[in-house]
Amino acid sequence: MHQEPPRKSPGGWLSKKMSTLARGDTAPEMALRRELHRRGLRYRVQLHVPGNRRRRIDVAFTRVKVAVFVDGCFWHGCPDHGHRPATNREWWDWKIQRNRERDADTNTLLESQGWAVVRVWEHEDARAAADRIELLVRGDLSPGAGATRPS
Repeated sequence: MHQEPPRKSPGGWLSKKMSTLARGDTAPEMALRRELHRRGLRYRVQLHVPGNRRRRIDVAFTRVKVAVFVDGCFWHGCPDHGHRPATNREWWDWKIQRNRERDADTNTLLESQGWAVVRVWEHEDARAAADRIELLVRGDLSPGAGATRPS
């Protein structure tokens, strides 16, 4: 269910600014990809989510249907590192909540098609995240056994 924001972003400048921000190839994503590649794992980058071409999987292992997302602490509401700007707080709360709802919807869509979904926070150690992903990709960890983001 789509909800309207409590109020518009300030002056439209925010929309322009957000459209220029990098969506892929962030430093945490690149560190994870380098670590996965170092381990001999091969993957696709920025693959469209099957059933929703407006969304993309950061790192996709298509043969075994494992989707990896590297989520930014600010944009996805990390409980440890996420913060809300003091200005226009109500709007930012709405925006981050919408991002989290979209993440959950994407997870559900992928899982309904047989994909395992792994969500990694940007602050997570790339080696530890790669350990989780490698176990899943190589078949040593079942999709429901801790494959998603750790608590």
